[in-house]
Amino acid sequence: MKYQVLKEKTLALFFTAGVSLRLWHEIGMIDREVAIYNELSKYFKHIYFFTYGGEDFKFKNYLANNITVVPKRYIANNLLYSFMLPIIHYKIFKKVDILKTNQMLGSWSAVLARLIYRKKLVVRTGYMWSIHLSKEGARGWQKMLAKNLEMLAYKLADSGITSSQRNFDYIEQNYHPRNLTLIPNYVETNVFQPLNTVKKRGSICFIGRLTKQKNLFTLLEALSGLPYTISLIGSGEQEEQLREFVIKNNITASFLGNIPNRELPKVLNEYELFILPSLWEGMPKTLLEAMACGLTVIGTNVNGIREIIKHGENGILCGTDPISIREAIMNVMEDEGLKETLGRNARKTIEQRFSLERLIEKELDLYARLLS
Repeated sequence: MKYQVLKEKTLALFFTAGVSLRLWHEIGMIDREVAIYNELSKYFKHIYFFTYGGEDFKFKNYLANNITVVPKRYIANNLLYSFMLPIIHYKIFKKVDILKTNQMLGSWSAVLARLIYRKKLVVRTGYMWSIHLSKEGARGWQKMLAKNLEMLAYKLADSGITSSQRNFDYIEQNYHPRNLTLIPNYVETNVFQPLNTVKKRGSICFIGRLTKQKNLFTLLEALSGLPYTISLIGSGEQEEQLREFVIKNNITASFLGNIPNRELPKVLNEYELFILPSLWEGMPKTLLEAMACGLTVIGTNVNGIREIIKHGENGILCGTDPISIREAIMNVMEDEGLKETLGRNARKTIEQRFSLERLIEKELDLYARLLS
């Protein structure tokens, strides 16, 4: 067996600080997030989830039998708990072989465990914390803290995983890590796939957090006066203001809230177009899932999105301004042949580059090298 070296090994996953299985369940993403670990569990003896939910064991039914949830215990404060976690659960860490972070935020727990127990450390990031803080306009001390943490984490890491080329280049240039590997976000292509569903005419959808990053006021401005409807799937701090904007500008839009990930394929297949108008991205999973369903997609020409969309081949790239977004929507929606071609090529892109089956091998290869 190719990965025989892993059969008696144990992996520990450190959740992002403050994140729990309950939160993943509430925002509808638990199926998506645990899929790769259910697959990895076929090769490892055991996997532990160190989460920040006090009763996360209640979601055990989403996990393979050899995945154990280790919920937050004894300490209510998340930050304090994150520093005490390696000590509180010392019995588990003594028998763990690989420590893995889910994001940089909260990675200090894994770094401390690496120093105490001398286990292999894999620092995985879906987005770079320091870049995200800069885009959000964070204070100087916050950005400095993030960069110093990233520097320490990569200095101590035995290997690193990041999901986008932009992040890969940033890490290489700033931190010079050992054994950095680019593994994009994955899609379960047997779940997210084209269905024989009648599409709603003139329908557009967006899936994601309703936040500044997603540039949704600009999207709605671009749609003003156009004969199309848009559904916004997700939640976030801008929801109330977006609802007010829709009413004020007489835009046909619906707010569907959070939808469980397993229900999204059916929902996505009802729409003609998926759009992601973000100001910046890491490696957007919702875009990958829409493409896997064979939807025509439009995305802004920013890092992360342009790594996935090849303009005019498997989707359309546009600017972040309302005029550019409006033109892209009109050009696509008025050309049935273009929609069909882009949708077909979008599905092909996911099958060839982003399927779980293809990407799981990259991660398994990394672990096998680390332990051989």
